Amino acid sequence: MTSGTDRDFASSGKSLDIYKRASTARILDLGFWGLTLSLALGGGAVLIWIILQTAIAGWPAMQLFGLRFLITASWDPVNNIYGVLPQIYGTLVTTAIALIVAIPVGIGTAVFLTEDFVPKFIRTPIAFAIELIVAIPSVVLGIWGIFVLIPTLRPFFRFLNSSLGWLPFFGGGAPRGNNLFLVGLVLALMITPVIASLTRSTFEVLPSELRQGSLALGATRWETIVRVMIPAGLSGIISSIMLAMGRAMGETMVAAMLVGNANRINASILQPGSTITGLIASQFGEAGRTQVAALMYAGVVLMILSLLVNIFAELIIRRYQNIER
Repeated sequence: MTSGTDRDFASSGKSLDIYKRASTARILDLGFWGLTLSLALGGGAVLIWIILQTAIAGWPAMQLFGLRFLITASWDPVNNIYGVLPQIYGTLVTTAIALIVAIPVGIGTAVFLTEDFVPKFIRTPIAFAIELIVAIPSVVLGIWGIFVLIPTLRPFFRFLNSSLGWLPFFGGGAPRGNNLFLVGLVLALMITPVIASLTRSTFEVLPSELRQGSLALGATRWETIVRVMIPAGLSGIISSIMLAMGRAMGETMVAAMLVGNANRINASILQPGSTITGLIASQFGEAGRTQVAALMYAGVVLMILSLLVNIFAELIIRRYQNIER
């Protein structure tokens, strides 16, 4: 009876169909694996190619200036003397200002959008509007900064300078508008949606049992957020912050339009300064041969800074992932 059923099953052609579907699935799996592997290797190859091409273009300046390039504060195309110390300082200061402003705002926004403070029909358009800020071109934000933000904030800058000028951070002459603080604020506006969006996604994928268990044990909503949700999603939050930091360090147009392009190191954040990206954007078009090599060397320095930041972030994320396990 059983052999007869098998013969009927085989003769019906169903076993052949199953075999064909399994073969097709294997071919699709192999094709998908090969496609994703090719894309991953291609992305890495493009990155290596960009780094090599930039390093090759900057090699004459590396040979000529060596590591003195990193500690020299002079940028003199007439005498072919180049150094990016003020630009490194400006890049780090503007990035730090942006992060100080954007981290609490971004995390607070993510908490607001995931913890049912308001109905969903209100949260959804707010989340959409915040994420829409990422789509605004940086040159538009630069123009907005020149024609709207500087006239609006200039009295505030002068108030800080007149009332807190005894502090090195707010000292110097009367602020005119283009300064490191302004660039940091606009960069904060640009990276806040990155932090808010990724942190919100992190909170949404956390197990609901964490929140419910904390509330069941008698914790308040704020205690649940601060002591349970944020520590549980800390690796995702740090990832969002590091991604935002990378964008702030590499932003070009806003820095070139708003920083003031002053080649000096000033402790006051209310004074003009310069960043690596702003230097490259403002001088590349009219640069001579040695100056182009120096600008490419500055680009290599920026990539190394970004790489160090990413390695540091990866180490932190792995540490907190181990704690979560």
